Amino acid sequence: MKNRREFLIKSALGVGGLALAPSWLQGAPSIIKSLNKPNSLINGVQVGCITYSFRSMPDQSAEATLKYVLDSGLSAIELMGDPAESFAGKPSNPVNMRKMYPLMSKQRKGEELNTEEKAKLADMTAQAESYEKKAAEWRNKVGTAPFEKMRKMYNDAGVSIYAFKPNAFGMNASDEEIAYGMKAAKALGASHVTLEHPSNDAHTLRLGKLGEKYKMSVGYHGHEQETFTFWDTALEQSKRNGLNLDAGHYIAAGNTDLIPLIEKHHGRILSMHTKDRQTPANGKGNLPWGTGDTPIPELLNLISKNKYKFPATIELEYQVPEGSDAVKEVQKCVAFCEKALA
Repeated sequence: MKNRREFLIKSALGVGGLALAPSWLQGAPSIIKSLNKPNSLINGVQVGCITYSFRSMPDQSAEATLKYVLDSGLSAIELMGDPAESFAGKPSNPVNMRKMYPLMSKQRKGEELNTEEKAKLADMTAQAESYEKKAAEWRNKVGTAPFEKMRKMYNDAGVSIYAFKPNAFGMNASDEEIAYGMKAAKALGASHVTLEHPSNDAHTLRLGKLGEKYKMSVGYHGHEQETFTFWDTALEQSKRNGLNLDAGHYIAAGNTDLIPLIEKHHGRILSMHTKDRQTPANGKGNLPWGTGDTPIPELLNLISKNKYKFPATIELEYQVPEGSDAVKEVQKCVAFCEKALA
């Protein structure tokens, strides 16, 4: 079918030009433009990924990240802040986040850090806090033009950005810095920004009201503190507050009502992080898809059957096997989704 379509296009354009082509071919430029581009809208479900999934890859630039996304076969993403902000000219971060993320994750899980790890994390945290002050000054000046340019680069390659997660929405952030993050998200084409739930009602109220002002929705992400009522206060505070649900963490927290949660809040779920974790009884492991306890096929088919609008966001958090890399593993997750939705 593809060869036939290419033959007809080339023949029509080559013989008589587009003006003499059949009426059905008048849209040939748009057909040509869509060739060789990814399409991860599968049976009505927009499968995407958070670019955090590629954190182990050597090049973290916007251009390299785009290649990782394309190589994974994805057409939509939740974009972490670093690739976009570095593209926009943000000062370089002196902290090696690839070394800091594992320590932060270990601490967050309640695992004991040894003396050396504690010292490293403390030092990196101090450097990061100093750096964030410089970053805040930059954010107040940058404007939206660089983000519009990046959006075009991604869109031209066939990739849309549905969510943006810069480090700009913390409780210590000024209103100006939060406004920057929301304006940048809009310039990138995102429908919402995401952040870790601050567990602070005053801050979710503040973010919700700023979201109303800048017409940007706010998705709150949770880990194992997620419960059926975890997001209720934020949802009541503002129509712009929503869920950045993490289905894997919800299962690892020991909850058994994930499907009812989605059925209740589907209109307020902005995106759903998808990973395969185990229940507490099975060890809470973060495993290759299909080997854990997260009912990923059921979730995907629930979205498809009910025509829910939120994307299923692949978040690669299990250990990348030796001899593989993050792109190859995300490809496996995409293939898993395709099979589940076949």
